[in-house]
Amino acid sequence: MQQVSKTDGATASISSIALASAIGTTIEWYDFFLYNTMTALVLNKLFFPNADILISTLLAYVTSFVGFLSRPIGGVIFGHYGDRIGRKTVLILTVLIMGVATFLIGLLPTYATAGAWAPIMLLALRIFQGIGIGGEWGGAVLMAVEHSPSGRRGFYGSWPQIGVPAGLLISAGVVSALSFLDNDDFFSWGWRIAFLLSAVLVVIGIYIRLRIMETPAFTKAQLEKKIATVPVVELFRTQTKNTILGLGARYIEGVTFNIYGVFLVFYLTNTLHMSRQVALSAVMISSAIMIFLLPVCGRWSDQVGRRRLFGIAGLLIGVLTFPAFWLMATLSPVLIIIAVAVPFGIIYAAVYGPQAALFSELFDTRVRYTGISFVYQFSGIFASGLTPIIATALLPLGGGQPWLICLYVFVVSIISALSVYAMTDRHKSDIAADTTVVQVQAIGGG
Repeated sequence: MQQVSKTDGATASISSIALASAIGTTIEWYDFFLYNTMTALVLNKLFFPNADILISTLLAYVTSFVGFLSRPIGGVIFGHYGDRIGRKTVLILTVLIMGVATFLIGLLPTYATAGAWAPIMLLALRIFQGIGIGGEWGGAVLMAVEHSPSGRRGFYGSWPQIGVPAGLLISAGVVSALSFLDNDDFFSWGWRIAFLLSAVLVVIGIYIRLRIMETPAFTKAQLEKKIATVPVVELFRTQTKNTILGLGARYIEGVTFNIYGVFLVFYLTNTLHMSRQVALSAVMISSAIMIFLLPVCGRWSDQVGRRRLFGIAGLLIGVLTFPAFWLMATLSPVLIIIAVAVPFGIIYAAVYGPQAALFSELFDTRVRYTGISFVYQFSGIFASGLTPIIATALLPLGGGQPWLICLYVFVVSIISALSVYAMTDRHKSDIAADTTVVQVQAIGGG
């Protein structure tokens, strides 16, 4: 078993570090996705009551979108300190912020009780959720990638990626189980249980994060006094092109996840009038498939190259979205599950699995936390946060048919494929080696 350097008085294997990263991200993404899942089922009705379900859902999606707006803020803040003082300390703080915000959502009064204050308080807590997740992903990814042995970054970097489908699977599973309550109980108190469970997950998350060690790449940067004074400034001064290409590449990944993992619940339940259980089952089965395929695709990217695998898979998603929505229109639960599982559970894994290593290889160690956090979280505004809003708006423009949505996904897939094609292939490079020459900075305060 591959060992990593001794830190904090302990020695751990890369496998245990990757597993700990996966568990930690699962907890954080459970919190974040629970809000998205509940948006189309509960929050739109309890916090944004309106005679038109489409209007109330759009309003609820706006608060969800605000979470994506706050993610870049968290990415810059925690990226700064992650590049200045280390990856480990930041990860502990992010899980605490996310967990407390999610727990408090479960205690909020609804519009019927607090009036306009209810959506305002919901919005505030969603902002804190976004800030927390904004700093979490980059740190969890780097703990795995920067500890990885040569030629295995794609494989071990895919482990924290498991947190996304696992978090979605658990959140959808909890909501699905609670959905068996009768509607009165579900809407009065049942939905709150899913948010209150976050208190238990916070304790688990903090315990796991305390056991993770600092990465060799960051430790080397500290010893060589290559710590950037203001990482975000140096990022745009020295690596602007890679930042832009990363934003473009991320486009199809964010759109795919939020079409199939978020918007789909609204589309199946409100447009096709399928049950909550069918919609959530399709998402849960796809997520379960993805959990097993992510490490496979990550390892595959170590062999064939991340640019090639990511680009081809992204284009396939764009093409397969058309037949996927056509199959959903049959109203057959089995065909709906197949329609979601192929592009989302299988093909999407070939995009999301290699993504952690692909983005990490774009940037030098001294700005890597800031770089991957900015790319992932800023692109989340247009690639992830806006997607359910765009899809909901495109549906009536297409006469209630989803073809404009499919066309949008297809165009996005082309943009991402071109962005990946323009990147430099570094999947066999030394991740601790700098690609740009800058003046060495002395280590200072945060």
